[in-house]
Amino acid sequence: MNPLIAVPIFLSILLPIKFTAHAGDFVSLSRGATIRVAAIQMKAELGEVEINLAKADRLVREAFAKQAKWVILPEFFTSAMAVHQKMLDAARPLDGKPTQLLKTLAREFNGVGGGSFLAIRDGHTYNTFVLAYPDGKTFFHNKDYPTFLENNYYLGGCDDGVLLTPGINTGAALCWEFVRSGTAKRLYDKVDVVLGGACWWAPSDDLDKDEVKAERVGELAMIKETPVKLARILGVPVVFAQHAGSYRGFVDTDGKEPYNSHFLGETAIVDGKGKVLARMSREDGEGVIVADITLGKVDSPTEAIPQGFWIPDLSSINGGTKEGWERTMVPGRKYYDTLTYPHRKIRP
Repeated sequence: MNPLIAVPIFLSILLPIKFTAHAGDFVSLSRGATIRVAAIQMKAELGEVEINLAKADRLVREAFAKQAKWVILPEFFTSAMAVHQKMLDAARPLDGKPTQLLKTLAREFNGVGGGSFLAIRDGHTYNTFVLAYPDGKTFFHNKDYPTFLENNYYLGGCDDGVLLTPGINTGAALCWEFVRSGTAKRLYDKVDVVLGGACWWAPSDDLDKDEVKAERVGELAMIKETPVKLARILGVPVVFAQHAGSYRGFVDTDGKEPYNSHFLGETAIVDGKGKVLARMSREDGEGVIVADITLGKVDSPTEAIPQGFWIPDLSSINGGTKEGWERTMVPGRKYYDTLTYPHRKIRP
């Protein structure tokens, strides 16, 4: 066994000490350990997988150069997400280039890399978060419910988001999973950290109506608080990676009405008490934030799990009611069944 691994393990058995993991000395972690993590904010090109893989490679290397040991990319880091014909060709095999990139970088820098992409398994497509370790092990979480337009392009998963990673349990969550009480319930008292991110878009930039402006303000305020509230509810650190670019999509899959918009940014690293340790706004553009977090649950979380379906109040968000959100799934699933699934099955 590598002595850099053996010594901390031996000491952890004898003494209730904490240790810090630095670049070049990856260790088996335990609750109470302090580790440097990074969250990446991207300006991904819509549907351009090869371009985005090259961009992710550069940004992950930058994060490891800042002494991070865990580096987290945003949801859909290979493609971003919008209604567009390009999205039909954005999925990749689960063990394809995106996963291989994460595994290669984890091995090269003796760290851990994670992010989600449209992943094909058994012909179907899922929004899969992949966490790759330097020894080649990988851990997976499929987002449970595709949100709004996402239903056009993938199916929901059914795992609980608890990854049994070495030494600790890691929670995984993606985008609107962060704002549902059900996510908090399935992770509560089961994880030592939550990793994930979002591809959270704003209402159309083409509309200047007062109600749209109010919705933009409401969504931005909500996303700023999203990782903070989940950290306070679970009592564990949260790493939340986001997109910050603009895109040109469509309102519907017929491609007739444009929907030009942007992603909201607000990438953040938060400790178990809800304190923001590092943050990037959309105006900061693309880049990397790093912070040192302590793994494990604080003595007592500062917020309770809300009784309702959502954690925040979504009454000001279009389709933000549970019923409105569920209605958006119906036409998207039909599109997936009749076009996306057959298309990807013959073009894996």
